[in-house]
Amino acid sequence: MSDLTPREPHRPLIWPDTILDLQEILADAGQQVYIVGGAVRDALLHRPLMDIDLAVARDGIRLARRIANSLKGDFFVLDGERDVGRALVDRPDGRYLIDVARFRGDSLLADLAGRDFTINAMAVELTGDISLLIDPLGGEADAQLKQVRRCSPQALADDPIRALRAVRQSVQFGMRIEADTLRDIRAVASSLQQVSPERIRDEFVKLLTLPKVRMALRVAEALGLLAEIIPEVAQLRALTPHTPDYADGWQETLAIIERIEQLVTAISPRRTDHTAASFGIGTLIMQLDRYRRQLQTHTEQHWPNDRPHLALLVLAVLLRNASQKTIMARAQALRLSNAERDRLLAMVRYQPLPLDMDELSPLAIHRFWRQTGSAGIDVCLLAAAHYLGRSGSAVDQDEWLRLVERLRVLLEAYFERYDELVEPPMLLDGNQLMAALQLTRGPIIGLLLDRIREAQVMGTVRSAEDALELARAALGESNHR
Repeated sequence: MSDLTPREPHRPLIWPDTILDLQEILADAGQQVYIVGGAVRDALLHRPLMDIDLAVARDGIRLARRIANSLKGDFFVLDGERDVGRALVDRPDGRYLIDVARFRGDSLLADLAGRDFTINAMAVELTGDISLLIDPLGGEADAQLKQVRRCSPQALADDPIRALRAVRQSVQFGMRIEADTLRDIRAVASSLQQVSPERIRDEFVKLLTLPKVRMALRVAEALGLLAEIIPEVAQLRALTPHTPDYADGWQETLAIIERIEQLVTAISPRRTDHTAASFGIGTLIMQLDRYRRQLQTHTEQHWPNDRPHLALLVLAVLLRNASQKTIMARAQALRLSNAERDRLLAMVRYQPLPLDMDELSPLAIHRFWRQTGSAGIDVCLLAAAHYLGRSGSAVDQDEWLRLVERLRVLLEAYFERYDELVEPPMLLDGNQLMAALQLTRGPIIGLLLDRIREAQVMGTVRSAEDALELARAALGESNHR
């Protein structure tokens, strides 16, 4: 268990050209430089890798700076005390994040033994033969067995966030969690409260954006981890599902999450012939395909620190039964930005609207978008996911087609008739209203502007003169009440 002798792995390690460039840059580093962690795992599993961790006995910051300068990238000091530097470089195949850190402990062995899971505790000598693997903890064997196993009995207790990471990586890499590691995860679940909210948020967001997020959430809930992050999940179990397909509201919630993931995938460039093969998803995508580019732009947006938009959509489903106060508290606990919090509130609050709309008059469409803003796009997607998820195997085709048409009309208004139905050009501003009608600033000005805007949508106001006439009439009505 302590053999650091490089050896041939059972399958070749696949490295990007950037690794070869790093070999050349650090050839005269004056010490051994090792590739460690996830980069070695991904090279062994033949997965694409854009994050590269290097470990050295000394001068981590200096070497990171050299890499950034040589590859014309950006340089950052991540941890001056631990001698950790970062180079962020753009390459022909994408952006690479390259961290160089001093060993955790006094040697490479100590560094590897102190890591989370054996599949992440392998190394390759960058300044040597990069086809050979250093594997003192048996990570390669665990990769072959498709299992996630902790490096030591204290690995999870030392850092409870590793429990959540174990769930994420097991789903991400199609592996099972080894029995002793499972036991330790359950034992440290409550210790997640001791982890900084920012670290929990970052790991949880990674889990929420997995291709198989439903599976990851089911495992996290079964192991007691999800309740530590989203306590409201317990309330979902008490909900009565809309169909006998589900045992309880939690199972129904997982089905809704699976549908939102399928919808976002079908919109994305990752769509294949099989992505939208079902009647429900296929019908919706066919009707909305003309807006695919705009929908892609919307769903592929990122929030602060590069957090994907999909994470907010999934979180909105997890909090679908929560109050506004609860959602705000959860957003604060996860250290979401104010913009993320506000979007999350709008998603949950307005998600039922498309399901409950009886008419699609110009005024109804206008009021929908005035309420929701750009979050209305999310609301449309979530409404579709809720309908399909709650219906299970018993989708009412006629009802679904009516909803699809409703969503198409709403999105058409936003993407094609914005100036006509969503935000007509302003004929008068508040100052002009106050001057013309001798009003003082107050709520009445906003109300009058809303009346004018709605009349524009209905076609009864077309000029500034029409707008003033409507405002005078509205004031007269108000004075006679």
